[in-house]
Amino acid sequence: MNHPGTRKPLTVDHLIAMKRGGDKIAMLTCYDASFAQAMDRAGVDIVLVGDSLGMVVQGRDTTVAVDVEDVAYHVRCVSRGVTRAFLLGDLPFGSYYDETVAMESAVSLMQAGAAMVKLEGAGPMVGVVDYLTHRGIPVCGHLGLTPQSVHQLGGFKVQARDEAAAAQLREQAQALQDAGAQLLVLECVPSALGGQVADALRIPVIGIGAGAACDGQVLVMHDMLGLGERAPKFVANFLNGATSIEDAFLAYVRAVREGQFPAAEHSY
Repeated sequence: MNHPGTRKPLTVDHLIAMKRGGDKIAMLTCYDASFAQAMDRAGVDIVLVGDSLGMVVQGRDTTVAVDVEDVAYHVRCVSRGVTRAFLLGDLPFGSYYDETVAMESAVSLMQAGAAMVKLEGAGPMVGVVDYLTHRGIPVCGHLGLTPQSVHQLGGFKVQARDEAAAAQLREQAQALQDAGAQLLVLECVPSALGGQVADALRIPVIGIGAGAACDGQVLVMHDMLGLGERAPKFVANFLNGATSIEDAFLAYVRAVREGQFPAAEHSY
């Protein structure tokens, strides 16, 4: 197992081995080289150049206005700061609505330095995942609260609260795995459902507001450093009590690995 003290780059195989071994995966969003270096030193396993940059970097209300070149620029920056961490790049809104467009978008992010791309949703996206993975593009799925669909969902709120919606999400997760997805982010769903999905899949399930039973956790960097005006319930401020930002990253990694985060108060 490639542990935080080693500098060998993590791969999908390492992440799957961590799941099998019960080793929790620590993931954070990142947007530039300096923070990427600090996260890498702290042992963060996955750095995500998220379309969240639209909100925390560009100051927008949602992620919808972010485009592929925005993400590619930040992927290039982050790629210069990581040695060990696995680099994941978000496919932004409108960049994967059909197979050809998705391929062009994914190639842009992979050429910028991403090791994998992430896209939101299931349904028609299952075919897109199948198309990409059969052409050498590693894919991470994203279910539950999908921020690019925030207007359709009626706002940022917990998803799949009733059994019918939970059953649909479980089916969607299985479909994404069957299509070739090698990682899944699960956002803002009840803890019990997060655990069920993680147990059912062979690929790692990374939760954000999805409970402690997921195979790993992800937070937006700005949120876990206490920079948001009103943090969601699933966020903890890791800068509290830390002596530096890198110390906050270390505290986050340690809390995830030891199962101390998320606690009950961060879950639904």
